[in-house]
Amino acid sequence: MSFENTREFVDRLKTLIEEDNQQGVAELLEDLHPADIAEMMEDLTMEEAKFIYRLLDGETASDVLVEMDEADRRRLLRELPSEIIVSKFIDFMDSDDAADVVADLDEDQQREVLNEIGDIEQAGDIVDLLEYDEDSAGGIMAKELVKVNENWNVATCLKEISKQAEEVDEIFYIYVTDDDDKLKGVLSLKKLILSNTNTKIANLYNPEIKKVITDTRQEEVAEIMDKYDLVAIPVVDDIGRLKGRITWDDVIDIVREEAERDYQMVSGITGDVESSDKVWPLIRARFPWLMVGLLGGIVSATILKTHGDSLSKVTQLAFFIPLIAAMAGNVGVQSSSIIVKTIASGVKDMETPTRKLLKDISVAFLTATAFSVLIFIYNFFTAGDLRLTYAVSISLFIVILFASLFGTIIPLVLHKFKIDPALATGPFITTMNDILGMFIYLGVASLFFNLG
Repeated sequence: MSFENTREFVDRLKTLIEEDNQQGVAELLEDLHPADIAEMMEDLTMEEAKFIYRLLDGETASDVLVEMDEADRRRLLRELPSEIIVSKFIDFMDSDDAADVVADLDEDQQREVLNEIGDIEQAGDIVDLLEYDEDSAGGIMAKELVKVNENWNVATCLKEISKQAEEVDEIFYIYVTDDDDKLKGVLSLKKLILSNTNTKIANLYNPEIKKVITDTRQEEVAEIMDKYDLVAIPVVDDIGRLKGRITWDDVIDIVREEAERDYQMVSGITGDVESSDKVWPLIRARFPWLMVGLLGGIVSATILKTHGDSLSKVTQLAFFIPLIAAMAGNVGVQSSSIIVKTIASGVKDMETPTRKLLKDISVAFLTATAFSVLIFIYNFFTAGDLRLTYAVSISLFIVILFASLFGTIIPLVLHKFKIDPALATGPFITTMNDILGMFIYLGVASLFFNLG
């Protein structure tokens, strides 16, 4: 049965904490998953959260900390002494999670925590991981894995695997390396068990293996693992030495973070914010794109003001301004969304740039033709003025054509220059196409009505 974080549950928990009822709190949390406890922590004060952490065993406490929101985790860690961070959390974490926790600390606290770690090898692994870019394969990999030497026989291999397995939560693959620790391939556990104990590993492993290097972008890692249905992927350095592995749960986190970031960007929100954040961060996240919208509105208003006399002479022109603006914005967002989705999914486009451009022009042309004909028919029977009918239809045709191409090209250009193409959707593309639509519509209308 799934846990539901209700107000009644939280109030009951708060009451038990206020009464210092440790047994009652422990019983209430006993059957909860760490992710459920982390979710519940968002509704507690820092003192209440620390009360709960004191009751959790090391494994559970470390899992809860990993599942917590990053901002809440930083606030909690800032209030804990270094020895508690190590003994309660770091000692029970895989190297990648431990590195993430240490990265949340300021430099002085990082040094204190690293010096508190009794296992020098573990501390070294964390230091190594902190050297990598947090958005690269090296930054998200874990050092814990099972590897064997190609020169070992099966008997030695089984003995070594049993030792290494103590440090690894789940064994997805057994990696094979040479004497220089270079990755050679992957070993099937089934083949290992069924083989003679004197058989050399070099005769058993499969050299065909998907791998990434330490500076591979995390998005590319997710694409590779998704494409080849991998539950884990090894990470090597520039000369092929095995450095760590990335597991499927890490990739799920990456996909979720990227989706959230793109959704916020499409909505005109910069930065990673939550509804529970304070007022100023929420304002700061919304302000940039609202400013873009404001400036775009000023430009549109200036265009309308420039054609004020024309609109006063032919008032019917004003009736179709919302239509032109809406169609320009909608078509632009649709076109850009398709391109952004393609880029985000990692689909390798086999079409040449010229062929792709011709296809996009064809789609834009047919779409523009269909809607301009529909508005022509509507105005022909209702407007009573052929000049208005032609002006609106031709304007709509041109606007849809340009908005569609604009929405296709801009994300590709941004992607080419290593800028997130999600910027090309939402407020940006809508504002730009509104301005373009007004300019085209009033320009075409001036030609038909001899306005100027």
